[in-house]
Order: sequence, then structure tokens, then C-alpha cells
Amino acid sequence: MRKSSYLGTVFFLFLFGSSSAQWKPAGERIKTVWAEQISPDNVLNAYPRPLLEREEWKNLNGLWNYSISPRRSLQPDQHDGLILVPFAVESSLSGVKKKVGEENVVWYERSFTIPSGWSKKDILLHFGAVDWKSDIWINDIKVGSHTGGYSAFHFNITPYLKTRGDQKLVVRVWDPTDKSFQPRGKQVSDPQGIWYTAVTGIWQTVWIEPVANNHITAVKTTPDIDLNKLNIEVSTSKNVFGDYAEVRILEEGVAVSTEKFAVPGIMDIYIDSPRLWSPESPFLYDLEITLYSGGRMVDKAGSYFGMRKISTARDRHGIVRLQLNNEDYFPLGTLDQGWWPDGLYTAPSDEALLYDIRMTKDLGFNMIRKHVKVEPARWYMHCDREGILVWQDMPNGDQTPVWQMQQYFDGVELKRSPQSEANYRKEWKAVMDLLHSHPSIVTWIPFNEGWGQFKTEEITGWTKQYDPSRLVLPASGGNHFQTGDILGIHHYPQPRLYLYDAARPTVLSEFGGIGLALDGHLWEPDRNWGYVQFNSKREVTDRYLEYADELKKLIKAGISAAVYTQTSDVEIEVNGLMTYDRRQVKMDADMIRRANHEIRRSLGGN
Repeated sequence: MRKSSYLGTVFFLFLFGSSSAQWKPAGERIKTVWAEQISPDNVLNAYPRPLLEREEWKNLNGLWNYSISPRRSLQPDQHDGLILVPFAVESSLSGVKKKVGEENVVWYERSFTIPSGWSKKDILLHFGAVDWKSDIWINDIKVGSHTGGYSAFHFNITPYLKTRGDQKLVVRVWDPTDKSFQPRGKQVSDPQGIWYTAVTGIWQTVWIEPVANNHITAVKTTPDIDLNKLNIEVSTSKNVFGDYAEVRILEEGVAVSTEKFAVPGIMDIYIDSPRLWSPESPFLYDLEITLYSGGRMVDKAGSYFGMRKISTARDRHGIVRLQLNNEDYFPLGTLDQGWWPDGLYTAPSDEALLYDIRMTKDLGFNMIRKHVKVEPARWYMHCDREGILVWQDMPNGDQTPVWQMQQYFDGVELKRSPQSEANYRKEWKAVMDLLHSHPSIVTWIPFNEGWGQFKTEEITGWTKQYDPSRLVLPASGGNHFQTGDILGIHHYPQPRLYLYDAARPTVLSEFGGIGLALDGHLWEPDRNWGYVQFNSKREVTDRYLEYADELKKLIKAGISAAVYTQTSDVEIEVNGLMTYDRRQVKMDADMIRRANHEIRRSLGGN
């Protein structure tokens, strides 16, 4: 680490004193309407951890100094400029829009102050997500490292803080993208076709919060509607004999149950006649969790949960169907990539995150398959509140060349290195831990189309054992094994039932891809791609209605869920229901909505 110079500090303060004049989106590509509302002083300010919410916190999003340097060099003495955190270096909204590559690292630097009222508290430094390997310094002292581009992490930085004044924060990030083994989703070094721009560095909110020396670190909830109970696990930073938690369950602000139990620990709390969660009625209970140590309150946090059950059962015709809350249910969803033309992995605002979910539901869908990406916690909170099912993919990874993709269905699994395999397991567990308590998530998908697929039966078995409350689709459209809860097949463009499993629900986990390129809304006007392409809104609507009619017939033959590709265009893909900038819906919304409701009613009840 280099030492900051006096002149560097003065320069930093001068720039941040006029921050709004120091930033603008980079490049001339299309942007969303929400990009117009962003300023360095107003960027993703919503509370970032809704399942464990405290009153006091401080957002560190905004303008930071940055520099790009060779991977094995020290931090440069000079900065390259300013970057708007939390937008990735390659994005327009970062104000940088530069390629980094596996041979370089990104350095971030900023200062912050600790509010005076926090003086007797421990201070936690949180990162929502950083892609991929990050090292963190506070006041020139390295406090830790983290690997994993999709999981939140934090450090207790209290011992390294100065007693007063500015605190210096430095972050170094290395991300080899497709040149190494780590999960990366659809990021590649050379974007083309269905593969998109690399995302390097900080891409979710950075923040600090004050806590007691012993505090709540996690609240894990698992509903059981058959026994009218909630299983709740409260974890704490210390294991102190005699400490306990008081948990209150509130229904529309009224306490319906209160329990106390030793922590860290687990408790079953029974609820009389619980109100169930579903897309049609997404009711959520509130939670208040208070930690007591030595007979006094030391921490308090808020959370929520939903009472719902996902399962399978045979219908009257002997077909194994998906069930929600013990009733046959047909999930009809969109393949949702979660990409943005201005922020890439990062939505320009919380309103933008919510818009995609509401638009999906407004078009008559009741499910989203979150495709090889993990979103910020607030996206899942919106799904919980709005009422939409989520099938969650693990982002694919490892170095599987594109030219090997033809081997998806030959029954041969990838031979990962021990390091790659260990990293996959670590990051998949971290994703499941992060998202476990969201009621909207009903299905885990460890692999997609053979991309990095390995030890399928073992990984599927572990996933199911680790979270028996959800279903597992082992490999969506991938190498199929007789394991897990669901068989997922892909067929483009029209729906087809070419493979069927009499012991598990058979789902069409990808179909569609109807393309329409709309001038003025294209990532690259002269280069776009779709499974099939048409020239007008009417043509793509008619083709969707044809596919809807085919799908209704296939439901009777054994299809138990379907996922349409896709929510929006992404880069040169023009398969979206919406354009990439979200400014246009490319089909007749009323006709699509009616068709989707007819599809869902094919099984009755939804």
C-alpha cells in the first residue's frame, strides 16, 4: 500500500466538494429513464438488507477515486479519475466504461466519517457484492479479503478506525471473468450473441452501521404451513451464556405471538390460522427481534416472513404436478437476465428493480426464473411484497469454451479442478444462505444447460439436504440425471414436450425467444439477434398467442410449468417482452395478459 499524500487528500476533498459537476454517464448507448434521475448524491439510497433491518446506517455509495493497474503492482500514486459506486467499471453509469481484463486490478479509494452518536458502538463495513476477488484496507491496514461475485460480506472495522476525523477506505478488485473458474453468469471478455459485457468490481451498495459488541448477525426463517409454525434461527456475533432473543410476530401491526429463547439458537413458533403467501395474495408477517445480554437489550432488528409451501403431487390423471400451498399450481414465468444498458449488473434505481417485477406480473406471469445471476436483496424483497414466485439459478462458471456447448446432452459432466469445485460449493452455499428467508424463492437451480455442470447427483442431493423446504431443478436444459425434484427441458422457439418424466414434474424451463428489433432502442443498431425475428408488434404478439395455444395443449400432456425467454432485450439479444431500455413493451400487453391467464387456469386455481 502506498501512503496518501497531503496534496492527494486536498485534491480528493476538492473533487468531492463539487461532486455533481465531476460525473456524467460514459458513452452514447441507450439508457433507461431512471438514469436521468441519478446524481452522485442520490444513487441507490434504499436500505440494502431488508431481512435484517436496523434504524441506523450510512450509505457509502457515490463518487470514489479509482485507478486501473497491472495485477501485481502496488496501488498507483495517481488516480485515473472518479467512479460512481456501485456501478461496475465497464458500465455507463460508473462514468468510466473501461475494460479491465484479467491482467489488471481496479483500485477504489474514498474517505468517510463516523457519526458522533456511534462512538461507543462497533462499526461494520458492508459490501452488497463485489465481482470477484476483493481486498480491503482501512487507514492503510488490511482488514480482510473476499471471493465471490454474488454474496454480501462485511468486516468489523472498529479496531482500525481513528478516534476522530476522516477514515480512509481502499478496495482492490481482481476479476478474471471467463479466464478462470469462478461463477460469472453470462459475462465474457468478448461479448457476442447470448454472452454479455464483463462486470468488474463493486456492483452493489457499500455501507456502514453501528452495532453492539454482541449483536444479531442473521435471522433465518422457514415456514411450515402443515403444522402452522415458523422455524426461526437467530445467530449472534458472540456465544454468551445467558443471552436470549425475544421474537415478536406481527400481523398488520398487531402482535400475534411472542417467544423468548437462548441464542444463538432455533425456535418453532406456532401461529393460529396463519394467512398464506401466494402470488394472488402475497401476505407478509413482520418480525421484531430483540437481543438481550446481561438482562438488558443490546440489539434490535426488524424482518418479515411469508407462510407458504412448495411441493409436488400427482393429479387425478397421474401426472406429477407442482403444488403451491398444497394445491395444483402452474408457474408461468419469464427468463429474467437482470441486465441494464446503463448499469449492466446494477439497476439504476430501486424503482427500476421494482418496475421489471411489476411489469412481469402485469403481463400475466406469476413467476420469474432469475437466470444465472443473483440480484441485490431488495429485488427479492420486491418479489416477496408484489407476489411473484422465483426460480433461482446458480450463476454458471468455469472455463467451458463456447465450442464445447454442443456436448450439453451427451451425458458427460465437466471435470472441474479441486479449486474450482471447492469454490463452486462455497459460493452456492453463500447464495442459498443469503436468500433462504425470502418466501418468493421456491426453486433452486444449480446448473443451466451443462455450463460448468459437474457431479450433478451429488450437488443436487446436497442442495436438497441443505434446504428441504424448496424444490430443486438439477440442470435446466442440461445433462439430465434421475435426481432432484423437477425435470427441466428447453425448446426454441415454440413449446415442445420431447422428454417426459413420470416420476417428477416436467417443466418447459425455456422456450420462446421471439425477436423484434425496435429502432432507437437497440444496444447495437446494426447487429442484433433472436431465435426468430419479426418486423412489427402485431407479428410478435400473434406468434406469442400461437405458442400460448400450443402450451395449453402441452399442459394436458404433462408440462407443469413454463418459462418464456425473456423479460427484456439484453445487449444484442432482441428477444425481450420489453426493449433493453425498458421504454417500450414490444407486444400487445392486454392480449398477452389474457393469454397468460388462460394458460395458468389450465390447471385451475391460479
